Amino acid sequence: MLLSIRLRRDLVCQQAVELVTDYLEGALSRRDRRRFEAHLAGCPHCTEYLAQMRATITLTGMITPDDLTPQMRSELTDLYRRFRGEPGSGPGSGEGGPAN
Repeated sequence: MLLSIRLRRDLVCQQAVELVTDYLEGALSRRDRRRFEAHLAGCPHCTEYLAQMRATITLTGMITPDDLTPQMRSELTDLYRRFRGEPGSGPGSGEGGPAN
């Protein structure tokens, strides 16, 4: 999802938020990266948002399957299956759902 914002010279916060993923992945053009970093230099809110996104990425990378309870595993598996559109992945189809 590479966004290139060319309508305005200066970014507004909403545009900066939309570019965070591409920024973290190194997918912005040199021009858009400079504009993004210039916005960060003057915006403590977007700077904090970027720091939160980096922390989230770091912390989620530390979770192992053993850190999850059986219910959490079931809920995450069900959520993933619904995302993928797999059959039998509706509410109540995973562990802990209503008994028939």
